[in-house]
Amino acid sequence: MIDNTSSDKDLSILQKYSLVFISIVLVILLLFLRNGLKPNAMLDQLAKNSLLPEQALSNGKPTVFEFYADWCEACKEMAPDMIEAKKQNSNKVDVVLLNVENSRWIDLIDEYNVNGIPQLTFFDDKGVFQGFSLGVRKYSELNDIFLALINNEELPSFTQLSNLSNLPLKTYSNQGNFNIIRESEGPRDHG
Repeated sequence: MIDNTSSDKDLSILQKYSLVFISIVLVILLLFLRNGLKPNAMLDQLAKNSLLPEQALSNGKPTVFEFYADWCEACKEMAPDMIEAKKQNSNKVDVVLLNVENSRWIDLIDEYNVNGIPQLTFFDDKGVFQGFSLGVRKYSELNDIFLALINNEELPSFTQLSNLSNLPLKTYSNQGNFNIIRESEGPRDHG
């Protein structure tokens, strides 16, 4: 007579360990996918690595303020390129993310006349305002801006208005540079 109880127990233990292992792998995979595919993950990454504005403006490095919102599709679109440009120029330029829905930044939103997002506001290594850009900028444009700030050169000018949040805006051309006139109350007035 063959003893099947021993082999059945071994199989049962093996099945239990396999199920535990598969469960752990699935939980890890779900956590990774949930956080990795989250639409705001890249914006969150930039915001978490961001200095306070006053720290960035006083540490001897050029600084870029990015005014954004979590719901802003244009901000999400630009985030991967901003991360890459920041990596390429690491420790040479500070990038500070300022959420327009956070009342803590209302004074900066007013001071830099934020009329749409994403708005990038540029400062030299002494914290002196150099200019701004409204709308999505691609990696090559961001890199050109960062290099100009690092080398204390004139900022590049862009001859076209790029994608930005869904704010009702009017534009007019002033010698090839676009100026923006706000028709809404502010960037936080819609969602």
